[in-house]
Amino acid sequence: MTLIRPTREDDTALLPGIERSSGALFRTIPDLAWIADDDVQSAQAHVDFLRTGLSLVAVDEQDRPLGFLCAASAEGALHIWQLAVLQESQGRGLGRAMMLAAIAHARARSLAAVTLTTFRDLKWNEHFYRTLGFATLAGDELDARLAQILANEAAHGLPPERRCAMCLALA
Repeated sequence: MTLIRPTREDDTALLPGIERSSGALFRTIPDLAWIADDDVQSAQAHVDFLRTGLSLVAVDEQDRPLGFLCAASAEGALHIWQLAVLQESQGRGLGRAMMLAAIAHARARSLAAVTLTTFRDLKWNEHFYRTLGFATLAGDELDARLAQILANEAAHGLPPERRCAMCLALA
């Protein structure tokens, strides 16, 4: 049974390692393999999400984190900044469970939507989020916030033609 709980400060030192493990899957895609060795969110950044946003972990029977989700509210939406699961724990529904918890969090706070940015053509990205009800936004559907996030990602080397913004309307 998967347990999703709020991240505790003592979890935060483990989360960069989870992100690094999760990112190893990019090694299977030659033109994106560099992402596996790119910087990950620091433990301090995770502490900041604890204090100002939403930070959840999926834990095992011994309460050890196997995955995490970081999000923050902006302009009436909950924006998912990061979702990561240890490579050896992927495919067990942990990411889905954390996303469903984040969606429930957004609904409980009467937010209008949940948003995120992701890769278009990777089955564990755009396709996965579509199974949760997210819709891919066309360029003319992007608000200024999402357009800026995509622009920042491109400035940091992510290929813009392979990225998209997605939205799950809650209203």
